[in-house]
Amino acid sequence: MTFGKAEREFLGRNEACRIATCHNGTPHVVPVSYVFEDGSFYIATDYETKKYENIMENHRVALAVDVYSSVGNKAVCVQGKAKIIEKGKEFARIYKIFHRHFEWVREDPWEEGEAPFLKVTPTGKVSWGL
Repeated sequence: MTFGKAEREFLGRNEACRIATCHNGTPHVVPVSYVFEDGSFYIATDYETKKYENIMENHRVALAVDVYSSVGNKAVCVQGKAKIIEKGKEFARIYKIFHRHFEWVREDPWEEGEAPFLKVTPTGKVSWGL
């Protein structure tokens, strides 16, 4: 899946989105911080969360990155597949990006095995206002 220049710039300027997961047909939506890198979305999570539990059962997710204002609305919404990343080179690479990008990671660091990342690979998308 490719993203246009305006979509990539919008996704790079923002750091919060909503992720929807599903369990037994019931959707669960929560706000999260993300990093958009090489066409994928990366999200830090904890093992004890409902989204982690749902993704273990059903890897299909949806994300919405949006900005609403009285002068115009902008959004990128994607459907995709989530993969859990718990260790190894990919974990270390993503952790470095999060550490550099987010103050909350620098203030409360963690190691492999303490909290995983989600990698969301988009399979469909829609955007507007960009």
